[in-house]
Amino acid sequence: MFKGFKEFLLRGNVVDLAVAVVIGAAFNSVVERVVESLINPIIGMVFRADSLDGALQIGLPGGGTLALGAVIGALINFVIVAAVVYFVFVMPMNRLRKPAPDSDEPAVPTEQELLTEIRDLLQAQAAGAAASGDTGTDGSQHKH
Repeated sequence: MFKGFKEFLLRGNVVDLAVAVVIGAAFNSVVERVVESLINPIIGMVFRADSLDGALQIGLPGGGTLALGAVIGALINFVIVAAVVYFVFVMPMNRLRKPAPDSDEPAVPTEQELLTEIRDLLQAQAAGAAASGDTGTDGSQHKH
């Protein structure tokens, strides 16, 4: 029973997932601070409101209320958080991962190009062997 549990815990996916959760929690606090400290004050200045939670409330006959402003605020907040994550974190990281276009490294040939090159070399080798009288790899007729 403990052996299976130990194997489960020591699998790479579980450890990677645990690290991702911890890093994600730390990353979440960074994103929240960027949104709260930079983005929300700008939106508050533009809309002249601290929060949309109290806006667009519709009273229901049974006594409840629909808070459309809170839903719209949550959607706007989601879009803002997604934009901050993309433009502040994802885009710069993608740029850092890409190699420089003027790199001195030669371009790596594709699989199709390599297969074409191998085919051409084999055809040239077969044509050279036929011209010299060599019939193949079975050793029946070799002239050297």
